Amino acid sequence: MNGPVILRRIDPEQNMARFYRMQLQPTLFGGITLVREWGRIGQAGTCRYDHYRTADAARSALYAVHESKLGRGYK
Repeated sequence: MNGPVILRRIDPEQNMARFYRMQLQPTLFGGITLVREWGRIGQAGTCRYDHYRTADAARSALYAVHESKLGRGYK
């Protein structure tokens, strides 16, 4: 996954339209940051920044969150 990962969960019966966006970004000090943003589609989202020392650790965290969100119904 090189670019941003964008997941959506839409269920009109529950009036649900959510997004979840993740991306890896390098830091100035040699680490990697996993940037996550989530919220209702069409609204400003909430952001979270998780810092990792290695790209492998950050990539593993991204995959873990991705799998978790797929299990919750995001596509």
